[in-house]
This record gives sequence, structure tokens and C-alpha cells, in this order.
Amino acid sequence: MHHFDPSTEIQDYLVFGEYGDVNPSITDSSTYTFLNPKTMEELFEHEKEGCFLYSRHWNPTNKYLADALARLEDTEAAIVTASGMGAISAVVFQLCSSGDEIISSRTIYGGTYALFKNFLPKFGIKVHFVNITDLNSVKSLVNEKTKIIYTEAISNPLLEIADIPKLSEISKANNINLVVDNTFSPIFITPKHLGADIIIHSLTKFINGTSDCVAGCVCSTKEFISQLTDINSGASMLLGPVLDSYRAASILKNLHSLHIRMKKHSENAQYIAERLSELGIKVFYPGLKTHKGHQLLNEIMNEGFGYGGMIAIDAETTEKANELMTLMQQEKVGYLAVSLGYFKTLFSSPGHSTSSEIPEEERKEMGLSDGLIRFSMGLDNNIEKTFERIKKCLIAVGLIK
Repeated sequence: MHHFDPSTEIQDYLVFGEYGDVNPSITDSSTYTFLNPKTMEELFEHEKEGCFLYSRHWNPTNKYLADALARLEDTEAAIVTASGMGAISAVVFQLCSSGDEIISSRTIYGGTYALFKNFLPKFGIKVHFVNITDLNSVKSLVNEKTKIIYTEAISNPLLEIADIPKLSEISKANNINLVVDNTFSPIFITPKHLGADIIIHSLTKFINGTSDCVAGCVCSTKEFISQLTDINSGASMLLGPVLDSYRAASILKNLHSLHIRMKKHSENAQYIAERLSELGIKVFYPGLKTHKGHQLLNEIMNEGFGYGGMIAIDAETTEKANELMTLMQQEKVGYLAVSLGYFKTLFSSPGHSTSSEIPEEERKEMGLSDGLIRFSMGLDNNIEKTFERIKKCLIAVGLIK
């Protein structure tokens, strides 16, 4: 385990508003005035600290949030985007040209999979999907055209743990960028410390935590973030996935409670995973000693935040999964809804929702059963009561006696 504590980095981040406000002022402006035409000319050439040109490029409120996220991930810089997919596509288009290749984990978010599989080929970018835990397979696909190794720190929805240090060795030896989506594991995994070059989040999920907006970010070196925001050639500048300043301000407020929330999400997920395992249900949760990636996660995680808020269980068939989810919503366990990181428990069947873009035969190959249910455990104070409700539903659908 690592002793780095991202929450103290956030704690030490003080930004004052225009009038000494404890919350930084929201800049509700798309464009900025100049006292001197020369300064405007200079800004078109290179960035100047404290100078703003146009909100598609930078906005002070977005800059506050970006700086806080760079602290969270311990990177030199960051940029915020209008969605997680906006962050992913900007990174890919910044690093890859026609003829380039990407090696990607096959268990990734369905939207990322669809972008890689269906959209990138239109631009002559080839993606190889691989079992990311099989390092020999990864190595065998590397060639001079490979620009990115792409993985999720904890995969969606099977919760496999990527060996970021080993993947980093492969990427560094071949001068490839290792891009890590850290959406499932904010604060308890710090990919940069493990050798990742670029870290991506869907801020929509745990970081914001209130399921009221869609946003993303990229955390990396100053050099790479400057490339993304370059006026003439930057992917985020030219593709334009701008986050609204009001939303950026609201996410920044929520970021300050992330450490408390992650501890509670993890504590609740650990409790439910252990109890369901005892009942004989097939459970995927990295906090269980039976989980394939348990030992690896112990080695790479930051101490004190638990193993995350995501659990998956196998309800055997689509019919049983659907019946169980319907009942759980009726019994007030939580909501049948996609997404994650909310203060209420959310559950869905990834094979028919967030991973439905992945063809059936490929889902089978990676072990994604039709009966799989993914849980994002909420912040319930009485988790024992939640467990009793889940148990009642499991009995009703005949999964346990």
C-alpha cells in the first residue's frame, strides 16, 4: 500500500473569490477584454498566466477545478471537459494520426469501446482489444505504429485490476503513452505514481457524486495539457468539449468531500460483498480475498480509502437479473439506473446497458454474463438494513433459499 494521501492535497488547495469569497467566483463569460492589443496577440502565440482569451480555451472557473484535479492525481496540470467521452476522444485525437494503433483493454466502458471499435477506424486508427491482465498479449501487439496503451485502473464492469506498473514498463520501453481511466478508483489509486502518463476521469461519477451533471478531465504533464489546449492544433481546443463554468464550480465544491464519500462507498461495498459471498452468490469485488486482483490492488492502492464502491454479482440469467433489479427498486435498495458514484445505490445489467455496445460473443469471451448486475453502492448509513432488503429480493427470485 502507498502512503500518499490525495485528500490532503485537496485540503491544502485554497482559492479565493474576487471579493475574498471562500468559494472562488464563477466567471460567467465566454470572452475576455484586453487593455492592450499586444497582449491579445501574445495570447494567440502562447499561454500567459492569469490572462484569458475565450472560454473554449480556458475559463478561470474551469482552471480552478483543473488545478484541483491535478492535485488529486499529483500531475503537473489538468484540463476539464464537458464529459468523460470528451476527455477520452480529445486525448486519442491528440496522440493518434491516421495509420496509428492503440492497444486497449477489452473490458472498458461501453462508450469507450464503441468509440474505439466503430468510430476510430473512420480516421484510419486501428485498435487492438486485449485481455489487459495478460501482459504477454499486450507485448505481442506493440509495433512502431502503437501510440497508446489504454486501460481502466479498475475495469467496467468486471472490476479487473490493471497492473499499471507492469504496463508502464512496456509503454516506457517502447515510447508509448500509457493512458489510464481512473473513474472507478479516484483517490485510492494514483496512476501517475505507478507509471501512467495520462489519467482520465468521468467527473460525472464519484468525483462529482450527485448525478446532476456530465463532465470529464485529463490529468497529465504541463506539456501535454498545453498541446490539448493549443489554439492551432489542440484537440480539446478544436473539438470544443467545454465544461460550463457553473458546473465546474459545483464539481469543485463536491470534490472536497470525495475522501469521506469514497470511504463510505467502500465500507458499504465491502460489507455487501462479504455478506453476499457468504450466501453463495458469485460476487466480483476487489476487496474480497477471492478476487483475482486483490493482492495486486493491495500493492498499488493508497491506504485508508478502501477498495471502492463498485460490486458486480452474477444472477445467472437475464430474466433473473431483471426480476431481481425490479424487486430491489421496489424494496428501496436503490435505483435501476445506469451511471455510478451517486449517494443512493444504483444498479444495472451491463450486458444490456453500459456494455451493450460490446458484441455478445466478445462479452462471453471476457466472462461478462447476461445475468451480471453491477452495483454502485450508495452512502447508506444503515447498510445492514440494505443487506436484509437485498437478501429478501434474492430469496424471492430463487437465487438463495
